[in-house]
Amino acid sequence: MGHGGNVIDELMTDHREVEEMFGRIQAMTAGGQQLRDQVNEVTIELVRHSVAEEQYLYPAVREHIDGGDPLADKEIADHGRVEKILKQLERMDTDDPQMSMMLQQLMDDVASHVQDEENILFPMLRRACTPEQLDNLGDKIRHAKAMAPTRPHPSAPSTPTASKLLAPGVGLVDRARDFVTGRGKS
Repeated sequence: MGHGGNVIDELMTDHREVEEMFGRIQAMTAGGQQLRDQVNEVTIELVRHSVAEEQYLYPAVREHIDGGDPLADKEIADHGRVEKILKQLERMDTDDPQMSMMLQQLMDDVASHVQDEENILFPMLRRACTPEQLDNLGDKIRHAKAMAPTRPHPSAPSTPTASKLLAPGVGLVDRARDFVTGRGKS
């Protein structure tokens, strides 16, 4: 969840972890609780990652990159689509015939988003920010992930201010629910 380093290193490490989780899901031959546990794990990571990016990365893109508003808007829209898929997966039985299709859509959407960030957004941010600014953003991202919700809330506001105000409380409720149910402990 928190890896250290600047914002780009932190988020790229998250990307590799999610890719590993997707690999484990793709390697599974059956559904059941094992698949549910893997879907929960990837959901927790993606939600935390998205909330942190929306709170700190995209505002930095808007501030530091010329023409950063459309880049940030596109990435936030990508998050919205992913969060809706995660919400559908959360409600779906693992033996549902649509599960495989939804998981593939999730993997495709996340892969496209990761490619955009790593090939376009991160190089632009690296050129626009000082190493100190990138390190500071990394610290903020790690803190935000620690406080973020662990479940998809697609109707929650995605503005940085609203997210910073609401996410810690929603995150606390989500983590309490996770503790009670054992979700995310696999």
